[in-house]
Amino acid sequence: MFSRNDFSIWSILRKCIGMELSKITMPVIFNEPLSFLQRLTEYMEHTYLIHKASSLSSTTERMQCVAAFAVSAVASQWERTGKPFNPLLGETYELIRDDLGFRLLSEQVSHHPPISAFYAEGLNNDFVFHGSIYPKLKFWGKSVEAEPKGTMTLELLEHNEAYTWTNPTCCVHNIIVGKLWIEQYGNVEITNHKTGEKCVLSFKPCGLFGKELHKVEGYIQDKSKKKLCALYGKWTECLYSVDPATFEAYKKNDKKNTEEKKSSKQVGNTEESDEMPLPDSESVYVIPGSVLLWKITPRPPNSAQMYNFTSFAMALNELDKEMESVIPKTDCRLRPDIRAMENGEIDLASEEKKRLEEKQRTARKNRSKSEEDWKTRWFHQGPNPHTGTQDWLYSGNYWDRNYFNLPDIY
Repeated sequence: MFSRNDFSIWSILRKCIGMELSKITMPVIFNEPLSFLQRLTEYMEHTYLIHKASSLSSTTERMQCVAAFAVSAVASQWERTGKPFNPLLGETYELIRDDLGFRLLSEQVSHHPPISAFYAEGLNNDFVFHGSIYPKLKFWGKSVEAEPKGTMTLELLEHNEAYTWTNPTCCVHNIIVGKLWIEQYGNVEITNHKTGEKCVLSFKPCGLFGKELHKVEGYIQDKSKKKLCALYGKWTECLYSVDPATFEAYKKNDKKNTEEKKSSKQVGNTEESDEMPLPDSESVYVIPGSVLLWKITPRPPNSAQMYNFTSFAMALNELDKEMESVIPKTDCRLRPDIRAMENGEIDLASEEKKRLEEKQRTARKNRSKSEEDWKTRWFHQGPNPHTGTQDWLYSGNYWDRNYFNLPDIY
């Protein structure tokens, strides 16, 4: 990593309070050496949870695993304060992980607004997982909020089931001075379209005393809204399931204890601060009778020097000779500004980023002169088969490795 201490984000951002951040060119120093298409791929780190869901016969147990997958998919955001590179229109990324049993393809299908579409499938034809994300960024003075608009769809093929959900909002705090920190909040509702079961998870905002920092909790309910089980944990570390009555008794008791504590110490107003609250205790209290659904993989010891990457993230930009001969020329592993940054050549990365953005602008101008529309290659717009909302669907044929007429974007 490069030290960001000599740079003030504020000097750039003060010009853009309330603006859509996708239209602002940020200096490369605030980036991490991955494209947003690669960052999206990190949803797949805990694919074993999908395979596990497929192997279970009870619909509630399958939903527990799907919920754990949805929470685990955003866990890599923890402490990831570098901004991924904005993908160029037509940029693609692929990842095949035989060890984890999936392959994934993504494409930047729109530039304004920036939309990234992806399609992953199990190598044993047990699942497909697809969606499109438009990371809507807003700047609020002390923080930047990213609302990932777009639906995630997971199909468990052996059970002929489809689950859909949207991801929580992610917020980077303290961007003007001090240490950046991240929280995710909002409700995530996972629907099983075959049974009508739902899992409603609440990602808690940290609250005034930091007591709720990183917490996630919620219920799985059947189609008549009867609670079947409770889920709780932290998106940064783990998720448990427990009987709803046990969970509610615990919550009631916990609330009583908190109120007693509060009344015994009067606290001044800490409204002004955007500093990271210190959690009461690092880990999650395990309610007796709970079952562990997911636990995070520890990050490698050098993670803090490496943009707080997980081991999974560190491998995303790997390029070997064999791969180079088969991937299309639009793959972000071949993108020169990201590669330069990974190699520690920050000035070259900055020049290349400017050059690529300029090249993209010129291509757009030329298209509008000749009135030709941009054609996406691997995805097309259409209704999501389960929700009916507008989505980007995989058009097929990518893995045939027959690439021709690809745009020259780098």
